Amino acid sequence: MVEFAALTYGLLASIILSAAQRNRRVARPHPPLLLYAGYLLCGLSGGLALALTYMVATFLIGI
Repeated sequence: MVEFAALTYGLLASIILSAAQRNRRVARPHPPLLLYAGYLLCGLSGGLALALTYMVATFLIGI
């Protein structure tokens, strides 16, 4: 299950970043769906980073 989530996350990140780069290169505004997906990806990344940091701190320190 984790492998599927990691593959989906990587594929989504690749598509969003390549579309944003292409739009920036041709000086075209980003569509709203691309912005929402980018913000969702950013939020997921931040939430996952906080959750993993908490898990590591709990394991090492024993909070």
